[in-house]
Amino acid sequence: MEHPVAVFLVPALALVLDAWFGDPAGWPHPVRLIGSGLDLYEAAARRLGVNLRLAGWLAVPLFAATAWCLVGWLTAIPYLGPLLAVYFAFAGLALGCLLREARRVAELLDAGDLAGARNALSMLVSRETGGLDAEGVRRSLAETVSENLNDGFTAPLFYLALFGPAGLWAYKTVSTMDSMWGYRTDRFVRLGQGAARTDDLLAWIPARLTALFLFAAGRRLGLKTATARARFRADALKMESPNAGWPMAAAAWLLEGRMGGPTVYFGKIKDKPVLGPVGTVWDRARLHRLFRLVRKSGNLAAWTLIPVLGLIRLLFA
Repeated sequence: MEHPVAVFLVPALALVLDAWFGDPAGWPHPVRLIGSGLDLYEAAARRLGVNLRLAGWLAVPLFAATAWCLVGWLTAIPYLGPLLAVYFAFAGLALGCLLREARRVAELLDAGDLAGARNALSMLVSRETGGLDAEGVRRSLAETVSENLNDGFTAPLFYLALFGPAGLWAYKTVSTMDSMWGYRTDRFVRLGQGAARTDDLLAWIPARLTALFLFAAGRRLGLKTATARARFRADALKMESPNAGWPMAAAAWLLEGRMGGPTVYFGKIKDKPVLGPVGTVWDRARLHRLFRLVRKSGNLAAWTLIPVLGLIRLLFA
């Protein structure tokens, strides 16, 4: 049985490491191992000619359970296990890395290096960035930062606080599957269905909590929250994803910056729903306010989820 102190200490240490180091370049990362396993699984499924929809659905419990058992076994090793628990918790949180990379894109834009900003942005998003102007880069950056506040931080933290590092990596495995396979293209529309549906289910509560934390942080930063609260939900429901719109619409209305519109993916234009006030743009000041809002939202999520979900975890242990 995990020591009660570790229930709170492991996530706390992981948050500190994430804030200080993000994702250090060159370090081994479990997501890369998961990605390699998924590539091998996909190749085998296609080579064997099996039903891809069925193969995709079977992959979800197979990979998630493997991650849960492997991380659970490693973190139970005497003496070494607690250190591995902190590492796996740290590696599963991405707020520090997200903000660090986002600020790098913003700094390149501020320095007038549009080509460099486009290239740096392409490392963070799946859309095509080559034709974006400066406002388009800022808007795309705002969209990915607000959406990934949930995907890269609140949701993993939710499962870390509730189930420990093993639960976090079961969730991260499904999230990685959705990131790799969850596209409605000819290649992935069948294979990725199971991952996409499961990820939607697992991220449902965290996405709505993320919106609440954004509003709480916005109030502390002196933003106009009344109009945002009244308008954001209708915009959130416009999105194809049942979860992505909640943090995006909340941020769009809190900072009065439009998101969405025509976006190029894999050579095709996708007309995404417009979130936030029509006619507004993402300038330098608004983007940097978003970074402060996201950082404060992450802090509020940590201060809330770790003690509350940790207590629930101990009660049912």
